[in-house]
Amino acid sequence: MAEPAYPKRAVKTFSLLLIVAAALLYWVWGISYGSWNIFAAENMGIYSLFVVLLGFGLFGYLLTKFKQ
Repeated sequence: MAEPAYPKRAVKTFSLLLIVAAALLYWVWGISYGSWNIFAAENMGIYSLFVVLLGFGLFGYLLTKFKQ
């Protein structure tokens, strides 16, 4: 069996960091600008970053959880 290119622990750690970064981004942006509405047009850019960070974090975490 071949050795994986990246160890599972490193990928899982990076994925969890992406999830934490997404949560911090959402929280800091909401506190700083008093805007929690993700559907407002003027907030679309920052929340698209939130969704990308969270999506990649969850996807990476699920890959390490279920991939053998």
